Amino acid sequence: MIDKPLAFRMRPKLLDEVLGQEKLIVFLNKLLSSQSLLSMVFYGPPGTGKTTLARAFANTYKINAIQLNAVIDNKAKMEQAFEEAIRFQPSIVIIDEIHRLDKGKQDLLLPHLENGDFYLIGCTTANPLISLNPAIRSRCRLLETESLKPEQVRLGLQRALESPEGLNNNRKFEPEALDYLAKISAGDMRFAYNQLEAVALSYSSSHLITLEDTKEISNMPNYLSDKDEDEHYDTVSAFQKSIRGSQVDAAIYYLAKLLKSGDLEGVIRRLMVTAYEDVGLANPAAVDRCVNACEVARQVGLPEAQIPLGFAVCDLALSPKSKAATLAIEEAMAMVDSSPIRVRDYLRLTRANVDEEDAYPYTEWDTQEYLEYLPSELVGTKFYQFDPSRTGKYEKNLAEYWKLHQHERVGSVKEARRLAKLNKKNP
Repeated sequence: MIDKPLAFRMRPKLLDEVLGQEKLIVFLNKLLSSQSLLSMVFYGPPGTGKTTLARAFANTYKINAIQLNAVIDNKAKMEQAFEEAIRFQPSIVIIDEIHRLDKGKQDLLLPHLENGDFYLIGCTTANPLISLNPAIRSRCRLLETESLKPEQVRLGLQRALESPEGLNNNRKFEPEALDYLAKISAGDMRFAYNQLEAVALSYSSSHLITLEDTKEISNMPNYLSDKDEDEHYDTVSAFQKSIRGSQVDAAIYYLAKLLKSGDLEGVIRRLMVTAYEDVGLANPAAVDRCVNACEVARQVGLPEAQIPLGFAVCDLALSPKSKAATLAIEEAMAMVDSSPIRVRDYLRLTRANVDEEDAYPYTEWDTQEYLEYLPSELVGTKFYQFDPSRTGKYEKNLAEYWKLHQHERVGSVKEARRLAKLNKKNP
């Protein structure tokens, strides 16, 4: 019988066995002591123990736990798991890669969350504020797991060497070799266990494994969450800021670092958001080219995806920038949140209480241009702010056309009709 991987065998079963995550464990222990439960989402870099933490919490709480994977498990299996969770209340349903739930699976999950049929613990390496369905996110407490410190990884490696579930003292390592493995793991305990196992299996039990031996077998640093070159989310942030700041070399560097992590979908998502948010109206053709490049990258996959993505990143970084459209929708969203305001009568779909002469003039194009479309409370509000110093030719041409149509607008169809006729007589 083949042994399970070392990382699996060394997985903590209770909260007090978990390495690192001190603040999070304090919070979870408070839930235990108060006999409280709530739905949660654990998010953070790979190998920080999100799923392990979820299972350890359930085991410590002595509560029924069912584990699912958003990618692998189909709707039928999820439905079966949800029914089991309801039968054995209270239960925790753990969903790995929860950000990958498709719409059908989300629709299956949400009613159970709304009804409190069971508690959810979602686990994801993606930023839940961006990647998670808002309806799910609003029903969960978001809790971040942090990359382990080198000394914590080193402790985990030592435990694995000595534990009966681990290598059971059947291999000997120089301290420097373990230090090296802890360093290159960049806080990813699973990566560290896998590297330790690979090196251990390459030598006999009588051999003292040196630093040189370890480097010979394990010479690849963990790019997925390398703390020496910023955390994964920091790299994503630096990537977008480099494009926004038009430093093409920095943008290409951070693209390479993100692609090394293998997170192709994350790169594509961030690149498309950056294209619309930071380049926008300054160069919409570059935005279209970016979307096309991202689709090609999806089709060819890694490593070839780096070619169209590199093209798109250079194109965006070298383009003029405009955030005018992004800022406009942000301002409008904030205004909508602040107070509900009714649509003007002549703009409503139903024509209740509107005389024929005050109805929207569908075929009177000139009249339409003199109508006020903002609610009366917002007349004069400027959401879109054109900045000629921060854009390209396309938006400047739009602005010139826009200026030609800046004239008086009125909140009456009859008055708008009068102004349109007057303008025809006196152009």
